[in-house]
Parts: sequence; structure tokens; C-alpha cells
Amino acid sequence: MTGVDAGIAGFLALLALIVVRIPIGVAMIAVGLGGYAALRGWESTLAYVKLNTFSEFSRHSLSVIPLFLLMGELATKAGLSRALFDAANAFFGHRRGGMAMASIGACAGFGSICGSSLATAATMARVAMPEMRRHGYSGALATGSLAAGGTLGILIPPSVVLVIYAILTEQNIAKMFAAALVPGTLAVFGYAGAVAVYVRLRPDEGPTAERMSVAARLRALAAVWPVAGIFLLVVGGIYLGWFVPTQGAAVGAFATGILAVWRGGMRLDGFVACLLGTAKTTAMIFLILLGAAYFNAFLSVTGLPAALAQLVGTSGLSPMAVLTLMLVLYLVMGCFMDSLSMILLTVPIFYPIVAGLDFGMTPEETLIWFGIIALIVVEIGLITPPVGLNVFIINGLARDVPMAQTFRGVLPFLATDLLRVVVLIVFPVLTLGLVRLMFPTG
Repeated sequence: MTGVDAGIAGFLALLALIVVRIPIGVAMIAVGLGGYAALRGWESTLAYVKLNTFSEFSRHSLSVIPLFLLMGELATKAGLSRALFDAANAFFGHRRGGMAMASIGACAGFGSICGSSLATAATMARVAMPEMRRHGYSGALATGSLAAGGTLGILIPPSVVLVIYAILTEQNIAKMFAAALVPGTLAVFGYAGAVAVYVRLRPDEGPTAERMSVAARLRALAAVWPVAGIFLLVVGGIYLGWFVPTQGAAVGAFATGILAVWRGGMRLDGFVACLLGTAKTTAMIFLILLGAAYFNAFLSVTGLPAALAQLVGTSGLSPMAVLTLMLVLYLVMGCFMDSLSMILLTVPIFYPIVAGLDFGMTPEETLIWFGIIALIVVEIGLITPPVGLNVFIINGLARDVPMAQTFRGVLPFLATDLLRVVVLIVFPVLTLGLVRLMFPTG
């Protein structure tokens, strides 16, 4: 068996373990170390584990992950999700479908300080779902808008998955955040437009609510200034050079913690619960990162990524055709896997292929542009049948709504997502414009 054959066999074995519901981190460790030992021997494998396990987790850039996760945990304790929804609802709730639009806006705001799609979906559903159902919103529109809005947490900075992609491809985290701002904003407006079209076709499913007074709107708006302040402090501070991303995450977590004590009434037991929640999620992510490192070492020994890059280079396919095939694969995998698993499983294979393609950009710009598009397609997978993790989370919190209704409710949002992907592929400047403006090379 050649090295490439071993690489293909290892990849298929990994998929088989995932199908039988072995945790992906454990599956990657088992296949990675087993395959490495089969090709290099156990003595070399043990030497690799001894040296590279420490070097993998001694990278300073990894510390940004638990800090951003802690920031999201503290934001929940601070009650910011309720304030965000109330503020958005004050301005849009009186419109037809306005509460669904408010939920999407609140998801965008919460995602900017949380960084996790699943956490954004679960948190905002507890706040917005009862209000929409109380005002007569259909189960499809209520659950569909929340499931779609929750996906914004993966793209709007600061995003944990964005950070992980940057680390895997050795890209600048601040540049990745800048590249995600315009696509994230387009997603918010696209989802709001989907709601507007939905309620025009089905007006009974998104009734209007009472219009609030100007004074009530101003009070609701004043309640969300801490969210804007923290976002500007963290993201703006990174871009202005006040601190690096890791320091920005620490500042954001500290500021959110102060807010949780001041506004949310958090006490010691609440703080301990936030630390435990952060530790559990961090441990899960780091286990997957370790598994990915072992699996990538195995793939590197097999030569499979280099062989695939060479095959693509000699296939005669245009760069756009190769990109399309990759995105279609992401859509298919998104039906069965979570976003982090997809990124960690595919980026080591796609990374050398994409880096060798000519899209009329520098290699760095190509990898940043591809990363944003890939994350959007991964985001689509969170609401795509038959799995759609965001759909399952929302549906678990709205047990009176059949799963079929929830999937029907996300269809308009899927359409806007696919349109957004096409627009970003055709016009790369939408992704790279801010990067070029904020980080000039010449």
C-alpha cells in the first residue's frame, strides 16, 4: 500500500468512526496515531507525541479561544440577550414580521460578543421564542428565524471558528475579523429581507405588535450601549493597535464580567458556573485540535494533500470549478457534521490546494477569501436538513413545533445564504476591501 492509499484509507476510517458516533476528537487521535505508527513505527510515533503535543498547546494564539468563550458565558449572565432583543423589538416589532427581524438583529448583536453559533441560537431562543409565540407568530417563522439568526455567531467577529481557521492556515486573526465584517452585515440584511418576503406571502404568520413610544425606544436603545461599547473596545482596539487579539479577548472578558456583576447580579456561584462552562467547551475544542494535529501529521506522512494539490493542478479544471466542488462537499458534509469538525477535517486537505490556485489575488488574500466563503457554507450546514444542529437546538426549546415546520421556516434563509455565497465569489472585494484598507501592503 502506497502512502496515498494509506491516506485515503485513513480518511475513510475516520468517516466510518464519525458515522458510528465516535467523538471526532477521539476518532482523529485514533486514526492519526494508528496511521502514523503503521507508516513510521511506534517508536517514531511516541517521539512525535512527546514533542508535538506540548508544542501544539504552547502556542500563545490558542489562549484567545477560552477568553472569547468566557466572554460569551459572562454576556449571558449579564442579561445582554434580553436587552438586545428588547431594543430591536422596540424599533421593528410593530412591523409585520418585525419580531422575527428583531430576533435576527439581536442574534447579530449577541454573536458579536459571544462568538459561538450554537450558544447564540440557544440563548436568543430562550428570550425571543416566548415573545413571538405570544404574539401569534407561526412556529415555522419563529423557529426558522432564530435558527438562521443563530448562525451569525460563526461569522460576526469575534468568532471562535474564525480564530481556529486563522490558526490552522497561519493567517492574521485581525485580518480574518476584518474580512468577515461585510459578509456578516450582508447576512443580517439578507435574513431581514427573507422575513419581509416571507410575511408578504404569508401575512398571518408574522402579525404586527403594538408600536412603542419614542421614549420607550430610547430607553430600550440606552440599555444596549454596553454591547456596542464592548464590541468597539475589543474589535476597534485590535484594529487601532491598542492590543493584539489575545489581549483584546482578555479585555472583552473582563469588561463583560464587570457588566455581569453590575447589571446581571452575578455572584460567586454564577462566576464559577461561567468558568466551568468555559472549561468544558475549551476542553472539547482543544481535544479536537489535538486530534486534528495528529491526523494532519498522518496525512503529511502519506503525502495525500500534496498529491491532491498536484492532481488538481494537472486536471485542467479551472480554479472556480475546483472551488465549487469544495463548497458542494461542504454543503453535503454540513448535513451530517458540526461546523468545527468540518473545518478541522477539511482545511488541512484543502489548504495546499487553495493556496496553489490562481484567482487573481495574492496567496494570503486567496486564503482569507476562501476562509470566509467556507465558513458561510459551513454556516449553511447548521440549518440544512436532515441534521442542522441549530435547527435541533431551536426545536428542542420549542417542542410544540414539529421539526418539519422548522425546516420549512429556514428555507427562505437558506436561499439568501446561497445568494450571498454567489455574490461574494463574484465580487471578492466585498470580503477583501476592508482588509486592503486597514492593512495596506504597499
